[in-house]
Amino acid sequence: MIDKRELFKKEETELAEFAWALSHPARLAILKMLAAKNQCVCGEIVEVLPLAQATVSQHLKELKKAGLISGTVVGAKSCYCINWKKLNACIKDINKLFCNMEKAKAKCC
Repeated sequence: MIDKRELFKKEETELAEFAWALSHPARLAILKMLAAKNQCVCGEIVEVLPLAQATVSQHLKELKKAGLISGTVVGAKSCYCINWKKLNACIKDINKLFCNMEKAKAKCC
């Protein structure tokens, strides 16, 4: 069975993954927290968010899958930080997309 996402350009797929990663308020809150602290242990994130540890872990997994954060295991703890290179590349690509759409806009019926 073919994955329909394979029919789209790589840049469209990557932007969709970026948008998906940002599509939940918990993931936005996690990114804001990581930006403010530079790095966080999963337990620190759980203390701040009104979510269970398992739920926070799932959100971290989505952010990591999109490449927006990286994580390392330090003893029994998982420490996370923002992948600024990937985040900045995604921001650049999404700005380019919207600028190109703005230039190409047609009149609506």
